[in-house]
Amino acid sequence: MAQNNVVWHHVLVSRQMKEEQNGHRSAVLWFTGLPCSGKSTIALSVEKRLYEVGAKTTVLDGDNVRHGLCSNLGFSMSDRKENIRRIGEVAKLFIEAGVIAMTAFISPLREYRDDVRALVGSGDFIEIYCDCSVDVCEQRDVKGHYKKAKAGEIKEFTGVSSPYEAPERPEIVLKTDALTVEQCSEQVVEYLKTRGVIR
Repeated sequence: MAQNNVVWHHVLVSRQMKEEQNGHRSAVLWFTGLPCSGKSTIALSVEKRLYEVGAKTTVLDGDNVRHGLCSNLGFSMSDRKENIRRIGEVAKLFIEAGVIAMTAFISPLREYRDDVRALVGSGDFIEIYCDCSVDVCEQRDVKGHYKKAKAGEIKEFTGVSSPYEAPERPEIVLKTDALTVEQCSEQVVEYLKTRGVIR
C-alpha cells in the first residue's frame, strides 16, 4: 500500500547526541537459536550486567512481543517472517534512541535475520547464536513443547517439524549446552567492549 501522504520527520536530538549522553553506543544484539537454547535467559542476564554499568537497554522477548505487537500473527513461515520484520523495525527505533536493544527470537531462517541486518545496518547488528543441541534443549523444556511437537500435538515447531538454519557467520557463538549463563553473558559483554559499544 502506497504511503504517499507520510513524511519522515527529522529529529532535533540526534542518535549521536543520545549516545554521548548515555555514555555508550547503541546496537542490536540479536539472540537466535532453537527453542530452550537460552536466548531469553542470557539476554536478561546481559541486560542486568549492562544496567549495573549504567547502560540504557531493553529486551524484546519472543513470547512477550506476541502478547501485543504481534498478537495477530501465527506460526506459519510467512507470519514468522512478518514477526521478525516488525521486531527489526522496533529494534531500529531503539537504536535511534541510543539504546542497546536485545532481541530473543528463534528467527529460524537466515533470510529473516539477514533482512534485519540490512534494515538495521551491519555495523549495528550483532548476531548471537545460542548453540545448543536439540537433546539439551528438550531436557530444558519445562513446558513440554518438544514432547508435544514430536507427538504431533504442536504443528510447525522449530527443531522438530519446522526448520532452523543456524547462522553461518554470527558475531558471537555461545555454546549454551556447555557454558553457564554467567559465562555466556560475560562473553557477550566482553565482545561489546571490543566493539566499542560500551567502555
